[in-house]
Amino acid sequence: MNAMIAQCKAELLRTFRNRRFFVFSMIMPAIFYFIFTSTIGDNAEVGGVAWKAYYLMSMTVFGVVGACVNTLSIKFAQERTQGWIRMIEITPLPSSAYVISKIVSQAIVNLITIIFMFIVGGVIKGVDLSFTQWLTCGLWIWLGALPFMALGILIGTMKSVEVTQVVAQIVFMATSIVGGLWFPIQSMPKLMQDIASYSPSYRFGQGAWNLIAGAGPSLTGILILAGYLIVFVLLSSYILKKQKAV
Repeated sequence: MNAMIAQCKAELLRTFRNRRFFVFSMIMPAIFYFIFTSTIGDNAEVGGVAWKAYYLMSMTVFGVVGACVNTLSIKFAQERTQGWIRMIEITPLPSSAYVISKIVSQAIVNLITIIFMFIVGGVIKGVDLSFTQWLTCGLWIWLGALPFMALGILIGTMKSVEVTQVVAQIVFMATSIVGGLWFPIQSMPKLMQDIASYSPSYRFGQGAWNLIAGAGPSLTGILILAGYLIVFVLLSSYILKKQKAV
């Protein structure tokens, strides 16, 4: 237990020393939030929901996806290519402890991103939500990040850190745009809307959008996210086993 706690602390320290985390998970989402809420106006609405509340959820999800896809993937790729995982295997620390520490530390990082963005929206922009809405939205975004953690690990299995960086950036931006995190999918062509409905980022954001509208995450959305989680975990496990065998 002590070894796992120490590993979690080390993971968190490495993350907080990484500028990419602050850029893609906090600074960029906050800047986009201020720009688009100021440009469109605080009185605008999307589906009967205040724009500044709707877009706060979009940018919070955007920040969490950035932390998982960009930061986690590159950190994992660096450790793997430097032989860190093989070193763990010859120490008393169980391999499971390494994996658990990754999940726990990333969950803490995601929670910090959520709290930061909620403070930006609630305190600075005056987003008015009930305590229950703040709590359920935060919990949904925190738990809904699991498929993107798995995606980050999957991208981190690329051959080199350089390739991982490029792929992570492309996937991050593509999923954010297609999933309607930058602008609502209602403004997209019909074909793009159909594609977005199957993307994990859209279903991730949709759960939070539904919660602030007085509804809840759809069963379809939950099942789609669960499906992506299973696929990403199976693929990354298979690739890592193949790499270990080499």
